[in-house]
Formats: sequence, structure tokens, C-alpha cells
Amino acid sequence: MEMTADKVWMDGELVDYEKATVHVLTHTLHYGYGAFEGIRAYKREDGSSHVFRLEEHLERLFESAHIIGLEIPFTIHELIDASVLTLQANRFAEGYLRPLVFLGSEAMGLGAMNNRVRVAIATWKWGAYLGEDGLKNGIRAKISSFGRLHPNVNMVKGKICGQYVNSVIAKREALKAGYDEAIMLDTNGHVSEGTGENLFMVKRGTIITAPFGSSILGGITRDTVLQLARDRGVAVHERLFTRDELYCADEVFLSGTAAEITPVREIDDRRVGTGRPGEVSRLISRDFFDIVRGSTSGHPEWRHGYTVHP
Repeated sequence: MEMTADKVWMDGELVDYEKATVHVLTHTLHYGYGAFEGIRAYKREDGSSHVFRLEEHLERLFESAHIIGLEIPFTIHELIDASVLTLQANRFAEGYLRPLVFLGSEAMGLGAMNNRVRVAIATWKWGAYLGEDGLKNGIRAKISSFGRLHPNVNMVKGKICGQYVNSVIAKREALKAGYDEAIMLDTNGHVSEGTGENLFMVKRGTIITAPFGSSILGGITRDTVLQLARDRGVAVHERLFTRDELYCADEVFLSGTAAEITPVREIDDRRVGTGRPGEVSRLISRDFFDIVRGSTSGHPEWRHGYTVHP
């Protein structure tokens, strides 16, 4: 992954990539008090470009900021336009967008109340987050020794900068142990999610996933999976479930903007199902990629089209 571009949108204007910098005393750098989003733009078979569920992602950005008490100094429509402008300025027919809301460097300390709220939108080319082979054949995962944040300790429905330390240490633990990803349990021992993905298991043809009200992020791609399953008439059950249920699942897969739809072939050195992506996982993946990269006309409301000029 090469994180380079020509321009970054910062506080209402495009600046050169190399000049998109902040002071070392930027408040959010020290305390993690900020919010962000991950959004993908895709190029379809007919050559058209679109941002996938752009408005829903930015609505969640505003919700995340509201949860922690930050007021974004732009409207959602201004950030929609800014996201598209950033892709166009970099001549990206497809790419990854990272909007970030953060506090400036005017004051330090936990109680700093008057720091400027700043907004940046960066973009870069990002392939399969868990690898192309992972998308095709599935990944190896382990149950993390670090639990998912409790909803009475942190705001689990916000995509909040500092809270991702929880995911980072779990991810690093898994990678150092030779796995591709970690699966996190909640504080009661129920399966929650991956470090940056929502999790689904399939048992006897039914998709089972943790309920929205549990300690999971309300994923945009998670919502997409649920809708695609309903479109296909696949039964979906949102409920709590345990690690040993996961071991005995017929299929397991992860969803997320970065991870897209990634099957899990092994958990804690136990084969999942046949050890290969199952029928339901492959069905959901095919439908997802046909919408974002293919030619289906389904769910046009999820595609925010734009044009890249040479």
C-alpha cells in the first residue's frame, strides 16, 4: 500500500499532500479525542466511478462527533462535496477516503474546551485490507486476549480515534502470533467483532450476528450485508453467541469498508466448516462486489457517482 496523493482537503480547501501537516501539540494526537471514517470509491465495469454509501458514512461521522461532544464546522453536504472533490483533485477513479475530525493545538490538557475543531479528508489507493488471498480463500483468526470495550466505559457506536487503541493492540497480538486477524469478545464473553470489522457466522443456512445494541460498531457494510441477505431470502438472526458456537459454525465471514467481505477459514487453529468459503459467504460476496464493481442495477441509492477529468 502506497499512501500517496497530490492533494488533501483540510478545513475547507485543498492543500498539497506534503503540506497537509499539523503541529506536534495537536490535542487529538495526544488524547485521541476525535472521530474518523473509512469510505471506499469504486470503478464499475462500465467505467463509471462512485463512492459507496457516502452519505451514510458521513452521517455516522457526525454522529460520532456528536457522541463525544464535538461540533463539526461544516455541513454534511459540504463534506459530501469535499469528499468527491478530493477524489477528483487526485484523479482517483477509485480509492479510499479518510475523513478526520480533530482538535487543534491551541491548548493542552484533558479539560481544554476551546480548541478549534478541524476537519481533513485524505485519500489513497488501498487494495484488499486482509489480502487478495484472504478475500478468495479466507483468513486465519484468533480470539483476542483483549476484550471489546464495554458500552458503559466507552461510546462503542462512535468511530472515535482513541478507542481504536483497543483494536490496535488486539490486531498486533494476532499478527505477532501468526494470524491474520483477531476476534474480540465483549466483557461477558460473547463474540463481538474483529478489530476493524463486523463478524457474521452461518449455521444451517442462517446468518447470525451480534445485535446492534451490543458492544459493536454499527457498520455500514454490516448493514449492507443484512440488506443483501434479505434480498436473497437468507434468514438473519441478530443475537448474542459464544466462542464455542463460533468454532462450530458452518461459515464465518467479516465485513467492513476496508475488509469488504472476507471469509474466515480458521479460528484458534480450528477449521471453520470445510475450511473454505461457504455457499452463503460466497453469495453475499458476489452480490456485494457486483454492486460496487460489477454491472448490477441493484441498490442505486448506495452509489454516489462522480467523474474524474483527465
